Amino acid sequence: MKVYEGIEKFTGAKNAAVTIGTFDGVHLGHQKIIQQLKEAAASVNGESVIFTFYPHPRMVLHPDDDSLKLLSTEEEKKELLEKFGVEHLIIHPFTKEFSRITYMEYVRDVLVSKLKVKKLIIGYNHHFGRNREGSFQQLKKLAPVYGFDLEKIPAQVVNKVEISSTKIRKALEGGDIKTANKFLGYEYSIKGKVIKGKGLGKELGYPTANMVVEDKYKLIPADGIYAVTVEIENKVYKGMMSIGVNPTISENGTKSVEVNIFDFDKEIYGENIRIFFRQRLRDEKKFENMDALKKAIDGDKEKSLKILDPT
Repeated sequence: MKVYEGIEKFTGAKNAAVTIGTFDGVHLGHQKIIQQLKEAAASVNGESVIFTFYPHPRMVLHPDDDSLKLLSTEEEKKELLEKFGVEHLIIHPFTKEFSRITYMEYVRDVLVSKLKVKKLIIGYNHHFGRNREGSFQQLKKLAPVYGFDLEKIPAQVVNKVEISSTKIRKALEGGDIKTANKFLGYEYSIKGKVIKGKGLGKELGYPTANMVVEDKYKLIPADGIYAVTVEIENKVYKGMMSIGVNPTISENGTKSVEVNIFDFDKEIYGENIRIFFRQRLRDEKKFENMDALKKAIDGDKEKSLKILDPT
């Protein structure tokens, strides 16, 4: 997959089949779009092109709203789009100036002049251009004028629920890992660097790797205890993760993200690790004493092992 940091760096694609969007998470709905895009490219002996943006438009248009968290970092998005067979990826800087171009300018100057679109694959509810004035109906009128074909993407549905990045974010924020993973089509993950903690887990017989997620926009699931797998240097281990303030043993209320890796005793401070979420076990809870906490953790491990290795 060829990646271009801005439309000016795009060197062109043969009979370009193009789709546009933020593609946060590259979920099952996005994967259907990509499949349709690849089929459209093949039908004109062309190549697939995704035109996406960074930063996310909401971050630019609503800079004071810091509530938006993303399912995928830019690197994760690139990995996923390459995995699903996209040939060209254009990541265009989204600015207020770009948001102000009219839908006519968008079609003429971006899609036709720069992308040289042969086929445009677009969502049934996609809006574009200044004040989101452009729509599928306008594109339908403009396509024959500018000489490109237009295909509409219907809503993608799982169990009669329309898939969207927003719904997946809400599921993760509520700790509903099963729904999030189902809509993503893969296990949600976070990456981070291992840092030194207080060593309290070790005293309980469950040493943890504390990690910091460096991308401030990456969504971290709801506080609680999770059954997870952990990727370290291309090897995968079973484990359980705690997200929260450790109310039984911590008084300062500082949030931590830490994982106990089963059957693992290597020193990994400073290493980057990746956590894949399988299932949420329970809420974070304040226990009466350390013995009660340890008993609960024993139970968490037992449940995790059953989830991660059901055979």
